[in-house]
Amino acid sequence: MTHTPDLSTAAWRKSSYSQGGDNNCVEVADGYTGLVPVRDSKTPSGRPLVFAAGSWLAFVELVRGQEGA
Repeated sequence: MTHTPDLSTAAWRKSSYSQGGDNNCVEVADGYTGLVPVRDSKTPSGRPLVFAAGSWLAFVELVRGQEGA
């Protein structure tokens, strides 16, 4: 069974790469052990995606590896 965390009080943060953009960002919420909630800043009231922390880390590392390619 998958449990979706209560995100009603989540503190969302934008990537430092967003350069202060308001509506073109992926936002993540910290503080959920083993999980990384992710949402689109264009639709903050939309349903966020929740990834296993290890899967999110693998994704971020892959993206970072593609920056210089």
